[in-house]
Amino acid sequence: MMKRKKNIVEDNATLISLSDHPEQAYGSMETCAAAQENKNVFSDGVTRIDFVLVWEESVNPLKSAESDEVSSGSSSDTHRKWRTEFLSRLQTAGLHQEMKEVVQGKTKTTYVLLSAPWKVLCYYAEEISLRVPLQVVTTPISIWSEKILEKLHIPNIMAQGVPNLPPDYYTCQFRSNKLERFLGHENKDTFFKTTQRHQILYEILARTPYGSLKRGEVGIGRLVSEHVLTAAFPLHEGPFEMPKTPVDPQFLNMRQILHHYWARWACWRKYQPLDHIREYFGEKIALYFAWLGFYTGWLLPAAVVGFIIFLFGIWLMVTDVAAKELCTSENTFVMCPLCNICSYWNLSSICYTYKAGLLFDNGGTVFFSIFMSLWAVTFLEHWKRTSSILSHRWDCSEFEEIEERPRPEFTALAPMTVRNPVTGAEEPYFPETQRLSRTLTGNMVIILMIAIVLIFLIAIILYRTILSIIIYRSQSAFFIFSAGRIASLTGSMLNLLVILLLSRLYTYLAQILTRWEMHRTQTKYEDAFILKVFIFQFVNFYSSPVYIAFFKGRFVGYPGNYNTLLGIRNEDCGASGCLIELAQELLVIMVGKQVISNIQEFVLPKLKTWWHRRKLKPAPSKEVIDEPDSEPELSPWEANYQLLVCEGLFDEYLEMVLQFGFITIFVAACPLAPLFALINNWVEVRLDAQKFVCEYRRPVVERAQDIGIWLTILKFISYLAVISNAFLIAFTSDFLPRLFYRYTTGSMRGYINFTLAVAPANLTQSPVTCRYRGLRDEKGQPTQDYYHLLAIRLSFVIIFEHVVLLIGRIIDWMVPDIPEEVEIKIKREHYMAKEALAENQSLSRTVLEEMEKQVSELRHRGRTSSPINTSSPEPEA
Repeated sequence: MMKRKKNIVEDNATLISLSDHPEQAYGSMETCAAAQENKNVFSDGVTRIDFVLVWEESVNPLKSAESDEVSSGSSSDTHRKWRTEFLSRLQTAGLHQEMKEVVQGKTKTTYVLLSAPWKVLCYYAEEISLRVPLQVVTTPISIWSEKILEKLHIPNIMAQGVPNLPPDYYTCQFRSNKLERFLGHENKDTFFKTTQRHQILYEILARTPYGSLKRGEVGIGRLVSEHVLTAAFPLHEGPFEMPKTPVDPQFLNMRQILHHYWARWACWRKYQPLDHIREYFGEKIALYFAWLGFYTGWLLPAAVVGFIIFLFGIWLMVTDVAAKELCTSENTFVMCPLCNICSYWNLSSICYTYKAGLLFDNGGTVFFSIFMSLWAVTFLEHWKRTSSILSHRWDCSEFEEIEERPRPEFTALAPMTVRNPVTGAEEPYFPETQRLSRTLTGNMVIILMIAIVLIFLIAIILYRTILSIIIYRSQSAFFIFSAGRIASLTGSMLNLLVILLLSRLYTYLAQILTRWEMHRTQTKYEDAFILKVFIFQFVNFYSSPVYIAFFKGRFVGYPGNYNTLLGIRNEDCGASGCLIELAQELLVIMVGKQVISNIQEFVLPKLKTWWHRRKLKPAPSKEVIDEPDSEPELSPWEANYQLLVCEGLFDEYLEMVLQFGFITIFVAACPLAPLFALINNWVEVRLDAQKFVCEYRRPVVERAQDIGIWLTILKFISYLAVISNAFLIAFTSDFLPRLFYRYTTGSMRGYINFTLAVAPANLTQSPVTCRYRGLRDEKGQPTQDYYHLLAIRLSFVIIFEHVVLLIGRIIDWMVPDIPEEVEIKIKREHYMAKEALAENQSLSRTVLEEMEKQVSELRHRGRTSSPINTSSPEPEA
């Protein structure tokens, strides 16, 4: 393998040799009528707009330069030079351009409309391995839940007839010299889909230099980040609002279809039109919504079981013997002071708090923990199966292994090239030793940020303790009685605020570090970025619940021999246990974050859009190319510019994955967590749909084979959940102490007295004999029951995790990742691609029809044997 320095001269060369008179037919509409209806065209009414570049300038640059500093003027000149050079390079690359200027007040907004002619499209389609159709797939798409409901003669309220279903094709990679083998090659205007044209334009824009390569002055991304351009985007396909006059749904544009049949709140219980989403937004966004709908559907049984466990807790509140014993004890149990300046108190005063704790700490939570652990494993196995079906249907099943190209930024900035040992082609290369050193530096930043999170955690622990002391000194009976709850609740809210602030800071740092590491493909780049942020967010969000669940109250000591932290007595759990505090912490962080996120997603986009439109009020256009019959309404590029920038799917995935952690890792403390997650996700699907359809500019289509490293993270969480719930039940819950006491005594009478120890009289130096939680003798030493219970707890952890993980492995083995039907289809597509690209052969229709019959027969056999083995995903919310 030979490495050589990249030849910088190659970047300046003309990519495609075009004639001086490019064909006007390339990129044109089919008919004049269609051209009149479609406004996404040049002034000639024919040439399609594939991409739009935008920048803003002051109307009178001379006056603004006099009022500004010299450096500002110099920066403006540099930006103008870069823009000119960039547009010149695009013209050299063969792109058609048309410039339009709109003056609004003191600001001039310039729009550059770009279009790729046929030769450019063909060159780059082959360069980036676009897939094009060979034959229409005639096998109908079916949904397994639809089949089951039909057999049971139950009306399917989730079904809806969405018009203009995109056809499914057998495809292969595009080759210019085999054009006649592909379906639809006769019409050059419609051969490449609109989204494929966007991909090609973005590839050109991302790899075109505008300055010095050594300084990394390459690509549209940096131009926008440096504010040389204010925006770069493809256009939406018309408005999303339905026409004022009734029309046949078949004549709606794709954006109107998605809004009417998907983004409206009235569609909350309908299947998501995933094929339409994929056709308009691409595979990556479609896979996100497929996963979100699949996850939401699977939350329904978890929410139902969790709610039943909660009802069982309510029944237990009324009938529990220990709770009745505590509430009727009056002055029987005098408890030791909770702090150095606090007074003695009666255990009966926490009657209602103790009963509330039974809602979350009862025998049902053990069953629910096992259920949720197996639910998580089964959910992920079935998602892998559904993902393989979708990735094949959407031509992405081999994307990462074979088709994925280097990132345009990597191609432009890599210092050398290397010959690919498989293809023999020269490819950009970045030395692994340099990447390793940069990755290690990034890891140091992660460790530093995690240390900052832990410092804030200790600060919040001290805050709760100090606030409790201040409240006890207030002499107010009400506040003194509620001191612990007030300190705990305000501490949880303060922790949520710190979490949200640190999240924003670290996400910004992670973006810079990941770009610096120079990852070759977009998949590797995103995986590295996601992993960095998740490690930090995992510690950020889960550190406080982990502390309450496993550490709080473990190192308190006993009266007369309390342990301290920085001179302050260590925190102890309340008399009703730590589990109710953990439930409170989970509800504040999980529900609070979901509410804040949904408010942000609902309100902020509307406020931003309103403000953007206020700045860009419609005004008469001064265009480079005069149009005497200009219409007063906004042009498509102006209307799209008023929308918000699509910021990707990272925040959406992160929110859902963190939620998945809350409902699995700590589910033993809060059986209602899946119910809150289900309600949130029903709202989330529609909010996200409305953002993409109505509020965001159209994103450039990105292909993806699956949900990426998020699946690995979900698996990690599901395994961690088994261990976490085992320790929660064993060491934090009262389930095993209650079970041990019932087994040794035969009833629950006297359980409260069993859990309380007597304070050593020689250490407390007080005439009052007080009690505290713990299994200790009068000298403060652990009793024999403590060691018996410790052995039971450790045994429970080992048995619990081994049994659950074993059952999970059995489920994994029973559910194949790829259905047999999909494997047959993949083999068939390989065969068809080989036939299509062969030099001296043509497609054999007889062979294809015969193979179609075989696949149909296999599908029929699969359905009769198992209703799950179908080629369609689970129902979406």
